[in-house]
This record gives sequence, C-alpha cells and structure tokens, in this order.
Amino acid sequence: MGESPQASDAAALPRFAGPWLLWGLGVGYVVSGDYFGWNFGIGAGGTGGMWIATAIMAVMYTALVFTIAELATALPVAGGPYAFARWAFGPFAGFITGLAVTIETTIAPAVIASGIGGYLAGLVGASPGAWQWWLPAMVYVVFVGLNLLGSVVSLRALLVVTAIASAAIVVWAIALAPVALTRAVETGPALPHGVVGVLAALPAGGWFFLAIEGVPLAAEDARDPPRDLPRAMLGAMATLLGFAVVILAIAPRVTGDAIATAGNPLPAAVEAAFGRGWLSIGIGGVGLVGLAASMLSIVFAYSRQVYALARAGYLPAALGRTDRRRVPRMALVVPAVIGYLALVLAQALAPPGAAAADLLMQVAVFAALVAYVLIAASHVALRRRSPELARPYRTPLPTLTPLVVIVIATVALLASLWLVNAAGIAATVTLALLGVGALYYRFVARARVRGRTIHDEFALVRAAETGAD
Repeated sequence: MGESPQASDAAALPRFAGPWLLWGLGVGYVVSGDYFGWNFGIGAGGTGGMWIATAIMAVMYTALVFTIAELATALPVAGGPYAFARWAFGPFAGFITGLAVTIETTIAPAVIASGIGGYLAGLVGASPGAWQWWLPAMVYVVFVGLNLLGSVVSLRALLVVTAIASAAIVVWAIALAPVALTRAVETGPALPHGVVGVLAALPAGGWFFLAIEGVPLAAEDARDPPRDLPRAMLGAMATLLGFAVVILAIAPRVTGDAIATAGNPLPAAVEAAFGRGWLSIGIGGVGLVGLAASMLSIVFAYSRQVYALARAGYLPAALGRTDRRRVPRMALVVPAVIGYLALVLAQALAPPGAAAADLLMQVAVFAALVAYVLIAASHVALRRRSPELARPYRTPLPTLTPLVVIVIATVALLASLWLVNAAGIAATVTLALLGVGALYYRFVARARVRGRTIHDEFALVRAAETGAD
C-alpha cells in the first residue's frame, strides 16, 4: 500500500491533547455506565448472570483495546474505526463501520440524558417522568454548547469532571465495602433465567466499557498519536475494569435485587445502607458529574466520526466543515437533534415493561458490536495485506486477540437477534438503520466517493481546511 499515511499538523483539528487528556476522554466516554445503566442487566440475568456477562464483555473489550491501539497508531485520523475498515476492505465497509459507530455515539447520549433525569429526580425526590421531555433537551443544549467552544475547552473540562466522577466511585466503594461484607441483603437466584439470562445481560455488561473505542477519534487532536493513544486507551481500560469489579461486588449485596430498577443505582445503594443523607446526596450529585463526563465526551466522539465521514464524501459536505474555532459545528448539532428525537420516540413507543433508556442502550450496544466485528476483521486483513504499514504499537498475540473480539461480538449479536425482548427490538431497529444506510450508500454516497482512494482521503487530512471552508 506504500508509505504509512500520517495525519500532519496541518489538519483542521487542533493538536494539543496529551496522554492524561486522552485518558480522561477514554474514561469519560464510559464512566456514566458505572453510575447508570449496568443495573438493567441484573433484572435480565440475575446477579450471577450479570457477573458472567460482565466478565465476557470485559474480555472482549480488553482484546478490542489492544486491537485498536495498533490500528490507531498506524492510521491516526479522526475517522478512527471508519478509516480502519476503509483501508482494509474498501469504501462500502468503511461507510458501514462509520455508520455503526455514528449510531452508537448518537444514541448513547440519549441514554445518558435520560440517566441525568433519573439522578436529578432522586436528588429532589421527584418522579423521573416529570423530567422526561424538557430536561434531556436542556442537557443536549449545555453539552453541545460546551463542545462548540472547541476541543481545547471541552477536553480540559472533561478531564476535571472525569477525575471527580472517578474519585467519587472510590469514596463510594470505601464507604459501602464494610456494609457489603457484614450485612449483605439476600438476593434472588444467581441465575434465574440460566444461559438465556446471561445472554440478555450482555448489553448491560458491555455498558461498563461501551465507547472506550472512541479514543482514536481524537487522533487529530492528539499531540503525539503513536505514543499517547495506546497509553491512554490501556490506562483507561484498566481503570474501567477496576470500577466494574468494585461496583458489582458491592451494590447488589447492599440493595438486593431492587438495584435492577433503580434510576440512580449508586446513591440507591448508599440510601439502602445508611438512609438518605449527605453521603447519598453527595454521591447523587457526583453521579451527575459522571453522567456529564460521558455526555461531554460522546458528543465529542460523534462529532469527529460524522466530520470524518463528511470530509471523505460519504455525508453532506456541510457536516465536514469547521468554523473559525476549528470546530465541526454542524457535525455537533445535527446528531444531537437526531439523538433527542430518538429519545422522545423511544419514550412514546417503548413496549410495556421496557424502559426507553434500556431500549436505547441496547441499540447503542448492538451498533457498537457490529463495528467491533468490522474493526477486528480490519486488523486481521491489514496484518496480511499491508505488512509494510508502519505500526508504532503492535497488538500482543495479533492473531488471537482480534479473533476473541470477533467471536464474542458475534455471539452477542446473534443472542440479541434471538431474544424476544428489548434486546431483540433493539437489534431489529439497528439492523433497519444499517439497511437504510446501505441503500443511501448505493444510491447517493457511492457516486461521491467513486474514484477516490484511501490515499486521497489521508491527503485531505494533510491539507485540511483551517477555517470555515
């Protein structure tokens, strides 16, 4: 394929982020999953089923991080996963991968916006239903607005809120560990639904780690991508693994099965142990900070993916332009509108017994799983077809590691299609969106990218616009 393409400092996005900012981005993407969403898996699979599901997804995400670390240093561009598949398999595979990541990162903020409503309701003692329409709109306005100030502002703010949210989980664990050890509440059967329950809990297990793969989307914001991206991703994954183990070891033992339906599971555990007081209110308040960290970072992520797809010609050109702050304004605003409308639609149409946030969470997870299969397959293909590609970081066990991702992600995908519940609905919706995207590519986008090679797209990065044009 020739010389490894490296995005130059002439790219339209500012290069300033070091390893700590990128670590904050990686943990920030995910930390809301520690505060909200994972508990749905206990309702689906029981406590034991959730442990097994989380362990399976932890193995997959660890392998995914090692896999992506190599790809991100070889192809350090804002398109991230899209660029990997485009280089390995061509323009259609690149588009479908980018579309899957776009669905994931557009829908995930809607789940987080719903979680913010649950935490606020818990703080003031109100019904979450009272917040479901107007509060998410305000959340989107605030966090899209922060990103519109530029990545220098948004990523530095993100590092601060991520550090606060991470410290609060440590404080929460120290306070509740003695309670979990000495007076644990009885729970139901560990595996009430057997293997089916484990499969149903896989999306919630993945919620502890979902979106960490978005770190390479900041490749054109990073000062030294080959050095800093792997360090940040591996450090973030280690942090998230620790959080998942601590939370699952403590929360269900303190609250019992009631944690499965809590809108604010970490403060709910504090209230179960000590009653409502300063600690539960404090954890609830910091929980909002954790949700804010993920909202801020995933809004950043979808803007980079949409920007890259538009710059490459797949999406309308307006989505691939930056303003005078070098911010992809339209790529921030348009997906926010779509995500909010998806939340409103899910709240209106969710079947009885299915929470809108749970349904949307599983749409995001299913779309992510599709992307993971394609990313790992890209790693395998590029190792064989492009051995000359510069790889500043190399994946350990390069044959086995991406294969682990492919196998587990495929099993999770097939399980979602098989299950006749919220997971099945989410899988059907996601496949329908990808099908519409394939038709869009066939009749609209293919003509735009015809004759354009991946080398041309990397040349666009090197000569990227510095202003609005």
